[in-house]
Formats: sequence, structure tokens, C-alpha cells
Amino acid sequence: MDRNQLFIELQNIQRRGIMIFLEGEKSTPETVTDALCVQENSSYMRDYVYDKGVLKELHFDKVKNI
Repeated sequence: MDRNQLFIELQNIQRRGIMIFLEGEKSTPETVTDALCVQENSSYMRDYVYDKGVLKELHFDKVKNI
């Protein structure tokens, strides 16, 4: 994914009041974009957290390769 495209996507998500987490810690679009773009040897999984059908949180967790 393009760095700028990811950053804009995450900014829009945050503007909608959706909290963003990276490895269990509340985060920002900047921090998540940096982590996902710099960590070329790592993969991150998105986890969408809904409450009564409304997206409330977006989590990014590192996937451990076995």
C-alpha cells in the first residue's frame, strides 16, 4: 500500500471518531503509517472492533511468522 494513501485512510478513520491502536496501545495515523511502512519484514493484521454494528476501534497487531 502507498504510504500517503494509508496515512489519508487512517486520518479519515480517526476523524470519524474511531480510535486507532498499534500493538494494543492507542496510536495515531502517523505512528501506524510509519510502523507499517518501515517494518518491511513484518506483517500487520487489521482487527475491526464494532459495537452494535458501528465501527469503534481499528487495531493493528504484528503477525508473528512461525
